[in-house]
Amino acid sequence: MKKIGIINSEISEVISKLGHTDTIVICDSGLPIPSHVRRIDLALKQGVPALLDTLSIVLEEMEVEASFIADEMERASPQFKRELEAVMKGIPVRTVSHEQLKRLTHEAKAVIRTGEFTPYANIVLQAGVIF
Repeated sequence: MKKIGIINSEISEVISKLGHTDTIVICDSGLPIPSHVRRIDLALKQGVPALLDTLSIVLEEMEVEASFIADEMERASPQFKRELEAVMKGIPVRTVSHEQLKRLTHEAKAVIRTGEFTPYANIVLQAGVIF
């Protein structure tokens, strides 16, 4: 049994295989996930697990050099955006249109679906390097 870190085998595997600039997505329960992209579905019910909880745990293991969220989050979910930026702790958070964010999912190594029900609560994480 794994002693430390993420115990979800699929998430652990995806993170361990990431190279520099590869991306993963952590999304709410409604984001369309392209059929050719690996789906890791954690959603159990509304709000479980929360996106911010999932993000916090992923950031413990993944080196992230940049991230992308939808411009629309500021208008639709401003409190959530502030909480997300606090979790990101200095990692650049760039904004793109929601349509552009959905296009970015097509290149992701995986999409982690949460039970989040907050509008536009989706984030693309771009892998950095630790050296």
